[in-house]
Amino acid sequence: QVQLVESGGGLVQAGGSLRLSCAASGRTFSSYAMAWFRQAPGKERDFVAAVNWYGSNKNYADSVKGRFTISRNNAKSTVYLQMNSLKSEDTAAYYCAARPTSIRLLEDEYDYWGQGTQVTVSS
Repeated sequence: QVQLVESGGGLVQAGGSLRLSCAASGRTFSSYAMAWFRQAPGKERDFVAAVNWYGSNKNYADSVKGRFTISRNNAKSTVYLQMNSLKSEDTAAYYCAARPTSIRLLEDEYDYWGQGTQVTVSS
C-alpha cells in the first residue's frame, strides 16, 4: 500500500504561482511513477503531468506545457507540481497518483490516489 497526501492548494490570482506537494508513505516511493491529475466541477478527471521512478522522464498535458513543472525528491518521498502563470481554467481539484515504475497517461492505470487539494484561480 502507498498512502498519498496532497498539500499546497489555495486561492491565487491569474498569473500567479502555486506549488503543490504530495507526500507518500508506505512502500518504497522511489520505485513508483508519480502523476498529477485534476478535475474541474462537472468535468472528468484529466492528466496533468507525470514523472517516472527515477525522475529522468516527464510528461505534460499540452494545456500546461511551459507553465507547470513536475519534480520529485525520493529522499523525502515527495512529488511536487510547480504551477506558474496560472489561468482561471486551471481551477480544479488536483490529485496525486502512483503506479509502479513507468509513466502512464490514463487514470485507470494508477493504483494509488490522494484525497486531492483544491486550486482556485481568480481572474
